[in-house]
Amino acid sequence: MNDKAVSDARGVSDRRLAHRTISVWDLPLRLWHWTLAACVLAAWFTPTVYDSLHRIVGYTVIALLVFRLAWGFCGSRYSRFRMTGVRLRAAPSYLRNLGRGITGRYIGLNPAGTLMLVALLLLLAVSAITGALSVTVAFFGVWWIEDTHAVASDAVMILIVLHVAGVVLMSWLQRENLLRSMITGRKRIRGRS
Repeated sequence: MNDKAVSDARGVSDRRLAHRTISVWDLPLRLWHWTLAACVLAAWFTPTVYDSLHRIVGYTVIALLVFRLAWGFCGSRYSRFRMTGVRLRAAPSYLRNLGRGITGRYIGLNPAGTLMLVALLLLLAVSAITGALSVTVAFFGVWWIEDTHAVASDAVMILIVLHVAGVVLMSWLQRENLLRSMITGRKRIRGRS
């Protein structure tokens, strides 16, 4: 076989590899993600106007957080929390490199995504739990519960804006539609350059 034929065969193989995908986000995780997003948006727009709906979506957020905690230990490979500590420790270096245009390639969450996941889960837990406490007899009208709920809820919305901006930025930098990945559950496998 001559060099041209080998080069052509390798090019075909590279193109096939570039179009292959791998299953990353399982269906339960994707349903959790989009249901949580809908509940958080509903909760943001309903306080003091539609209190019943606000409470229902708040309790739903608590249930979703409990599910995510369980799924982080028994879900599929990329749903588990097993790499969380490693990626959190790598986050400062990753963010510095990102500022230099070095993105790295991760099939699951990158270190910045892991940092965002942990921050959002913690703030959502604070927001939802203080919201639930604020309607109990023992904590109704307690200023620090109400203030904590308000601050945590505002912080969640700020993080959501940063999360969406990060997804858009990484999609652009890596030329990969990450939104589609969270809908289909699949990501491209990169071919050789």
